[in-house]
Amino acid sequence: MRESTLRVLANVASFQLGWFACVLGAARGWGWAGPLLALAIAAAWLMVAPRPRALALLIVLTGMVGWCWDSALVVLGLIAYRPAPAPASLSLAPLWILALWVLFATALPISLRWLRGRWWQACLLGALAAPLAYFGGARLGALQLVRPWPALLAQAAGWALLLPLLVDLARRCDA
Repeated sequence: MRESTLRVLANVASFQLGWFACVLGAARGWGWAGPLLALAIAAAWLMVAPRPRALALLIVLTGMVGWCWDSALVVLGLIAYRPAPAPASLSLAPLWILALWVLFATALPISLRWLRGRWWQACLLGALAAPLAYFGGARLGALQLVRPWPALLAQAAGWALLLPLLVDLARRCDA
C-alpha cells in the first residue's frame, strides 16, 4: 500500500475510534473520556502534519463553527445531549461534541480531501451522513432527538451547507 493510502486509512480509523469514545463515553456517563482521547488523536495528527499551524487553525475554526451549530440545535429544542452541560440552564452543546468537531477537523485535509472542488458531492455526503451519525448517537444513548424528524432534517440541511464550507476552509487554511 502507498503511504498516502495508509495515512487516509489511519485518519479514518482514528476518527472512528474517537467518535465511538466520545459517543459511548457520553452515553455511559463518562463525558470526559472521549474528549481526552480526541485531544490525544488531534495532537498526534498535529505532530505529523506537514503544516501544523494550518491544521491547528483549521481545528480551532472548525471547533467553533461546529460547537455553535450543535448549540443552536439545543437552543432550538431539537437535540438534548448527555451528559447535560454544567450549568444545564446554559443550553449549549457539551465538551464531547466539541471534541467530535476537533476530530472532524483532522479528517478534512486527509480523508475528506477528495471532496475539494466537489461541491455537490460534499453537499450530498453532508446531508446523508450527518443525520445518520446523529441518529446513531441517539440510538447509543449519547443524545436525544427531542423532535426527531425536524432534528434530522435540520442536520441534513445544515450539513449540506457546513460540509462544503468546511472542506473549502481546509483548502484555504492550506491544512
